[in-house]
Amino acid sequence: MKQGGNAGGAESTGAAVKLCKRLNRFFKLPVHPFNLENAGAKTYARWQFEKGADTIRYYLDKTTSREMFENRQVLDIGCGAAGKTLYYAAQGVSKIYGMDIVPRYETMAEALAEETGLADRFEFVLGDAAALPFDNDHFDTILMNDAMEHVEQPLKVLKECFRVLKPGGRLYVNFPPYHHPYGAHLSDAIGIPWVHLLFSEKTLIQVYTDLVRDLPDGPERIGFRISTDSSGRSYFSYINRMTVKKFSRILKDTDFSVFYYREVPLRRGLKLLSRTPGIREAFVRMVVCILQKCS
Repeated sequence: MKQGGNAGGAESTGAAVKLCKRLNRFFKLPVHPFNLENAGAKTYARWQFEKGADTIRYYLDKTTSREMFENRQVLDIGCGAAGKTLYYAAQGVSKIYGMDIVPRYETMAEALAEETGLADRFEFVLGDAAALPFDNDHFDTILMNDAMEHVEQPLKVLKECFRVLKPGGRLYVNFPPYHHPYGAHLSDAIGIPWVHLLFSEKTLIQVYTDLVRDLPDGPERIGFRISTDSSGRSYFSYINRMTVKKFSRILKDTDFSVFYYREVPLRRGLKLLSRTPGIREAFVRMVVCILQKCS
């Protein structure tokens, strides 16, 4: 994934690292599945399964769970440990595929599939959504829940989704935009809202690495979020800095018809701010979009 510029104005010095760590002590971390798993509370896959209904609730203003899943061929892109995928499977799918690029999620997903009795209608696919291993016109429903901000080639992914959807099929997309308070996706260790707008990427890489390196899954978290480019510079490869504006621009280069679109504010009382030019993206909780392949 290409590296973007520094997100914030603070200099990437030892002083900035110390300041960020000091500030972080004043903010409680949001609930995060990695931390729940480390504490022995529940697995990542089980947490996803229990949150499955939340991942589709914004779509239900325009459609129904039955219309999305019942007797449908379904693909869930960016499934993680596939807990949410298995929740969708329980809604009556004909067949559902959960796709992710992380190999270790396959074992977790298959264990939960057996545990929930849904293995007969579920399959985990390891691969890149920019090159889907499916025939044209294969799926009725595709979901990208919290995935659009992570894929390396978003336009190519959308075009692949269009290719493998049946005529009349729908792609369900939701994602928190980059300027969301936790749009840096570091809230498993850094609880400061909008931290990526306050500190440089170099500072945040050092802070994040220092905070998680001694955790049981610390090396995995670091490898998952941070990569090194050809010049030897570290960067956050886990996100593509997807903004509302960038997503709208990408959509125009696809053949999809927009069936439904909504920008959900952080809170009801912040609705006006979520519509104010210049600052609106910092107050959008979720972009929700239903795209349709016209017959």
